[in-house]
Amino acid sequence: MDKLIAELTKVVKFKDSTDIGDLVLIVAKEPQVMVSYALVTGIERDDSRKNEWWHVEMTLLSLPPQKITWTLRTPQLTGMEVFTMGGEQRFVKAVDLGIIPLQANGDGQGAGAKPSPPEGKKVSFLKRVK
Repeated sequence: MDKLIAELTKVVKFKDSTDIGDLVLIVAKEPQVMVSYALVTGIERDDSRKNEWWHVEMTLLSLPPQKITWTLRTPQLTGMEVFTMGGEQRFVKAVDLGIIPLQANGDGQGAGAKPSPPEGKKVSFLKRVK
């Protein structure tokens, strides 16, 4: 698994943290190597455990998309530790897509956000090409 993770870090830029809305890469070693993506849709603290454990809700980007919830420790959630589920090795780490989050400025719009259209005017995200 360590060799596979080292190869993946050469072709995928990873983040050091994982947040809601992040795209994560999931690697499972057995019964065959499986690499897939999931969207993190929720992270909640598991208060029933002494150490830092988290209920991580994800949507696997498969056909059809599948909602899953895994309970992970912080090192497992952030790709610092390979872990096992059902006797199979797993690795999860957030992918750095290079997206800069919009920062709110004084007028309530994010930096780089387009101004609101005049009231009553229809807006389309499509660009007309002649």
